[in-house]
Amino acid sequence: MADPTPVITDLRAESDELDLLVAELSAEQWALATPAPGWTVAHQIAHLAWTDHSSLLAVTDPKAFAREVEKALAAPGDFVDEGAEEGAAKPPGRLLAYWRAGREDLAEALRTAPPGARFPWYGPPMSAASMATARLMETWAHGLDVADALGVTRAPSDRIRHIVRLGIRTRDFSFGVHGTTPPFEEFRVELTSPSGELWAYGPEDASQRVTGPALDLCLLVTQRAHRDDLALAATGSDADRWLDIAQAFAGPPGAGRPPKKGTR
Repeated sequence: MADPTPVITDLRAESDELDLLVAELSAEQWALATPAPGWTVAHQIAHLAWTDHSSLLAVTDPKAFAREVEKALAAPGDFVDEGAEEGAAKPPGRLLAYWRAGREDLAEALRTAPPGARFPWYGPPMSAASMATARLMETWAHGLDVADALGVTRAPSDRIRHIVRLGIRTRDFSFGVHGTTPPFEEFRVELTSPSGELWAYGPEDASQRVTGPALDLCLLVTQRAHRDDLALAATGSDADRWLDIAQAFAGPPGAGRPPKKGTR
């Protein structure tokens, strides 16, 4: 049973870092366009606040969360954008306060959840540690979009190890969501962390392998960069295919980002 404390702690640190980036923005800066089509900085923070609220319902009020799932099923292509649009319409101060309160409430709910508890979600049920990991992944990814809009470069930290693990664990989901049977054999994944450590996963003698910077795998599985712009290498056809379709988030495959370089 995974202890959720380390990832909850890292989630708070990731959220606080993004908070520092947006806390003093002007109204004009909140309205800046981000790389996500149609989404401003305000939409990005509103989406995080909306998802924190949904996560809190899943942990504390499953019946209320079930009603939210019904709404999502009734409008599968719109409910995420609608949630972001509603939050983005709030004055920046109110939106910021709502996001801060929601993420604190969620952290406390996850921290005090019964050991072994699993909570409903839009995909498979999740443990407290898995839910915190998913929140960290989204906070990091949407934080990148905010930073891009502001022209800021955020230095990666070893907190992304949680996103790496999530990306590897969702390998089979990535194949399945593309209508393909997942490979039977495990892959070997060897990545260099932001601090220079080697992070290794899977059997040492696996024939299918992926190597490169940990940051690049995180950018890939969150679809914040195109594979052609990343320094990831694959050995084996299955590993190569995974790098084309990898995603660590629930839902249908996204369009992803176009390559900045040429194609392979």
